[in-house]
Amino acid sequence: MEAGSDGQSSVERALADGDPQRVGWFRFHFADERWEWSPQVERMHGYEPGTANPTTDLVLSHKHPDDHGQVAATLEEIRRTAGAFSTRHRIIDTAGRTRHVVVVGDQLFDDGGRVIGTHGFYVDITPTPIRGPEARVAAETRGVVEQARGMLMLIYRISADSAFELLKWRAQETGTELRPLAEQISRDFLGLSYEEELPPRAAYDRLLLTAHYRVRS
Repeated sequence: MEAGSDGQSSVERALADGDPQRVGWFRFHFADERWEWSPQVERMHGYEPGTANPTTDLVLSHKHPDDHGQVAATLEEIRRTAGAFSTRHRIIDTAGRTRHVVVVGDQLFDDGGRVIGTHGFYVDITPTPIRGPEARVAAETRGVVEQARGMLMLIYRISADSAFELLKWRAQETGTELRPLAEQISRDFLGLSYEEELPPRAAYDRLLLTAHYRVRS
């Protein structure tokens, strides 16, 4: 079984609460150009879950014309280097609505340790009002969660609400409590060595995707 494949059901269980979600996973297999989308990513693109058959052409067809070249170049770089990546761009869903997304990916390995693709997540950062319990949770969250959220806002240039959604999703996907995970992300980000310029985005991407392995008991 490919690394991460057992996480699909846990992600779906954690995120599929009946409402449109702002975070979802994807996988891209290099050999056959095969894509996999979570139901949340399907909805971001305007499809009902289980109806999309994502291909590279379909993925690129949804990119905003002004961002298409940037995303196509990023995809070509991923194929060439098989490295981690992150991008912020716009997509246009099947109804013609423009959505702003952040996409973060890392290497996908097979059981033998060979890189066979990339996997990661989409965050829909399109500005929308948050109401009800989610607003109360966001307003009441303090301490280390607020610190980690602020770091994500700075590094990925996303809103406070989107950063909180990202933190919650990483905690749910990995089966980690939110506060310890946020504390570990903050510790990891602050532990990076640099002088006048911030480290490359890829350094933050890797730490964000692996922070749950380092959470202290």
